[in-house]
Amino acid sequence: MFWIPVTLIAAAAQTARNAAQRGLTLEIGTMGATAVRFIFGLPFAIAFLALWSLWHRIPVPDTTVLGWVTLGSLAQIAATALMLVTMKSRGFGVTTALLKTEPVTLALTGAMVLAEPLGPVRMAAIATATAGVVLMSGANWRGGGWRAAVLGIFAGALFGLSAIGFRGGILALPFGDQPTRAATILVLSLAMQTAIMAIWLVLADREALRGIAFNWRDSLRAGFLGAFASLFWFLGFALTSAANVRTLALVEVLMAQLVSGRIFREKASPRQYLGMALIVIGVAALIAVSAG
Repeated sequence: MFWIPVTLIAAAAQTARNAAQRGLTLEIGTMGATAVRFIFGLPFAIAFLALWSLWHRIPVPDTTVLGWVTLGSLAQIAATALMLVTMKSRGFGVTTALLKTEPVTLALTGAMVLAEPLGPVRMAAIATATAGVVLMSGANWRGGGWRAAVLGIFAGALFGLSAIGFRGGILALPFGDQPTRAATILVLSLAMQTAIMAIWLVLADREALRGIAFNWRDSLRAGFLGAFASLFWFLGFALTSAANVRTLALVEVLMAQLVSGRIFREKASPRQYLGMALIVIGVAALIAVSAG
């Protein structure tokens, strides 16, 4: 059951990182804000892995691992960019809710690709929590904005695909305990993503590069939070199925709503609060099933 506190820590760190990235979007654009979580997160990930290697042997990834991590890395880059685009028009709390429609896609994909059986009770818990997310996000769909809503849901599906890729890479490593596997895949994925984003920015968006350099303090904070959150996400993926981790991570919707109201002054409607209640019920049911 250690995956439960690990996932909660990851969700809290990710909420803080998303808030930092949203602020950076206004300063350096969508692609620049997308890049900082990878570019500035990589040094922290390398430092942790180097320290960890003093006491643990680090596995060498093979082509299978590289394939899984490439899938996860590309999906995560696309998902992050779409998330930041959605936040421009849908708000922080609602966008986070839209992203969390991910568990249905993740659960079905995980069962098919990684042969992770869910069972009827766990599927019911996932369905209940996801229904709450749909109800909560749907409260703000009136008056248009369908394009942003679709982008948010698509971003959630891509985040789910990235989770499948990273868990596949973690499981494919030849040896290592859970923290070793998580830290190894984190460094590998961030290195890939940093190279991809650096090439993109040099070729297509040098203005964003200048913005990143000018806003390096905020970028460094977002990068650290991103690396910290990802390390705990990957550790969660090493401890249990991606569906379990991502479904419990629905509590991020509640965290984001708190941040949305306190920092961004975005109010929640009664329908959104009802959606939150369903999320809590679904997550609690998932924890009960896993504990049993």
